[in-house]
Amino acid sequence: MITTKGLTKVYRSRGREVTALDGVDLHVREGEVYGVVGQSGAGKSTLIRCVNLLERPTSGTVTIAGQDLTALAGRGPRAGAELRRARSRIGMIFQHFNLLSSRTVQDNVELPLEILGVSGKERSRKARELLDLVGLADKATAYPGQLSGGQKQRVGIARALAGDPKVLLSDESTSALDPETTRSILQLLRDLNRQLGLTVLLITHQMEVVKTICDSAALMKGGRVVESGTVAELLAQPGSELAAELFPVGGEPSGPDRTVVDVTFHGDAATQPVISQLSRTYNIDISILGAAMDTVAGRQVGRMRIELPGRFEENVVPIGFLREQGLQVEVAPVHTGEAATADALLKEGAQ
Repeated sequence: MITTKGLTKVYRSRGREVTALDGVDLHVREGEVYGVVGQSGAGKSTLIRCVNLLERPTSGTVTIAGQDLTALAGRGPRAGAELRRARSRIGMIFQHFNLLSSRTVQDNVELPLEILGVSGKERSRKARELLDLVGLADKATAYPGQLSGGQKQRVGIARALAGDPKVLLSDESTSALDPETTRSILQLLRDLNRQLGLTVLLITHQMEVVKTICDSAALMKGGRVVESGTVAELLAQPGSELAAELFPVGGEPSGPDRTVVDVTFHGDAATQPVISQLSRTYNIDISILGAAMDTVAGRQVGRMRIELPGRFEENVVPIGFLREQGLQVEVAPVHTGEAATADALLKEGAQ
């Protein structure tokens, strides 16, 4: 549904060049909620503005629903009209709502339809329908100054849906909200994704957003995508930075000659007493250094950092037992001995 290839954006100012996007390749499948995460300055907001051509990329392509939007940019009046039509099928919601304070809630929702030349009667009908959809049917005649932050964002979402978009872009739309309101807005976005078949691309620096709503995610650093995939794939990927951020477990070894192992649980395995089975089967004492568990994309997922007595070589069989249970197991590189060596031994033992 949304594909970027080699997307680059370079800003030039006073003889200097700043590369905000550096060859970004991204693919968002139809009907999924896709989160792009990263720290401030990573290029996230520039990316989403280039996706809808609010910013013209320096190079690369943006394709939405099979249409190359970058091919329409700057190609004359006819191409410009096609680009405007393409943009009308892309909804956008913002961090600071961007509502017009002098217009009522209903008038704010009607604004995109007004620009598209829709008749007054049809605008009114559509706006009221959308306000009902986002739970604000009783606020149609109120003004933005009379609303809470969460209500303002619901108006922003209703306005973004006015053109019946197939794609919804969200730029830090919950970062100005309190945790409870954030949860309600994320639930609304998930409901709209399912009810309307929307493809949602959202920008965030909040890992909780990815946990709560995203099917897939990408991590950006320095204008580049350094990791991407479904959330389940990322959690099962050894050394994944996103997985470590989503489920930080911490914990340091208690002494020398100990093996520290990070274990990721998925689905049914998350409710099984695997660690106690390991302890009983091999008669070893296991220390739990840290653990985290949550529901991600509707599935129960957890990560645990455990400590086993003895060095890597002595724990090949117990760690192999964990892998046989369908768990993702990664030996933490906390000693001068490397996790890569341990992984090689584990693979050798599995053959």
